[in-house]
Amino acid sequence: MTSIFHVADANQLLAGLPSFEQDAFIVTCETVELAFGEVLLEPTEAVNHVYFPIDSFISLIASLDSNDQLEVAMAGREGMFGTSLVLGVDESPLLALVQGAGTAFRLNAINFQALLLKCPVLHQRLKHYIYIVMRQLSQTAACNHFHRIEERLARWLLMTQDRAGGDQLHLTHEFLAMMLGVRRSGVTLAAISLQNRGLIHYQRGEINILDRPGLIEAACGCYKQDCALYNRILGVV
Repeated sequence: MTSIFHVADANQLLAGLPSFEQDAFIVTCETVELAFGEVLLEPTEAVNHVYFPIDSFISLIASLDSNDQLEVAMAGREGMFGTSLVLGVDESPLLALVQGAGTAFRLNAINFQALLLKCPVLHQRLKHYIYIVMRQLSQTAACNHFHRIEERLARWLLMTQDRAGGDQLHLTHEFLAMMLGVRRSGVTLAAISLQNRGLIHYQRGEINILDRPGLIEAACGCYKQDCALYNRILGVV
């Protein structure tokens, strides 16, 4: 059985919950393995499960059609996937794709909504998290319009590194282009620029972060604003 300490430590949304709510979460959840590239949900499908990542992370992707996709947010151990159920809506407009393989806590929709009724602290934290996601979505829209590709690439690499928990990232050209909403050639030029500055090393879909402080300076100010928002609203970084 998952211990209370493990639950509180594994996902930051669960940290600081009263012991009663931690116990209720333990009884309700199961631990599952998420595979890289696994599709958890297609747009407008019914949300049957929610996920609280432990060492995995999930990309949330907006799709106009099969050829036009843009990653608009991601959820790792600082968050969860399935926020629409907190609002009483059982569908999501976004594609949920596992970008980082690993483990997650999973609850089915019925049990999750019942859990919210008896766990007011968790419910409040999740409402705060929804506010953060809303801010992220608006920030990403402005960032994609106004900031240079190189700055945006640095931001997304930092966000991915935060959730991956390591310096080595598996990101193909195709996925990087989808992250940024640009052509592959634009990603190539931006990655070459960051590599020439000694900030990353990129080869065959593998990116190694060599200089994190330098990458933070190369990123647009959106990254620091994202971190400050988490810290202010939820007390996590």
